[in-house]
Amino acid sequence: MISKIKQFFLFLITTISRLTGMTQQFVTFLFVGVLNTMVGYGLYAFFVWLGFNYIFAPLCANILGVLFNFKTIGGIVFQTSDARLIGKFFGVYGIVYVCNVLGLKIFALCGVENMYISGAALVLPMALLGFTLNKKWVFKK
Repeated sequence: MISKIKQFFLFLITTISRLTGMTQQFVTFLFVGVLNTMVGYGLYAFFVWLGFNYIFAPLCANILGVLFNFKTIGGIVFQTSDARLIGKFFGVYGIVYVCNVLGLKIFALCGVENMYISGAALVLPMALLGFTLNKKWVFKK
């Protein structure tokens, strides 16, 4: 069963890569990003369900989410599980966070007050930034 699922995703990744011109590694990164987002939100919802307040629910979800993301991005996208890279990986998340906040501020200064639109417009650039930093600085693959 797992082999069939893996074959399906490999076919999907290959097809999307051919159709879009994106590398298979980047397409894989995008798919893993969707998985990571679902896990991160699931953790957040779990902590809210446990009764954590608005400060600690996202904090705990983000910490555990980044650890999960390190395993999936490192293992699936870059084929490494070297735990010594976790500090750099957290650094990438910090850089992407700061760039995202700056992007939101720039949109606001340009008159785009709808945070949903601004956030949506930044999804792909932040994904590209995260992928590039992980590829060149953290995993070097």
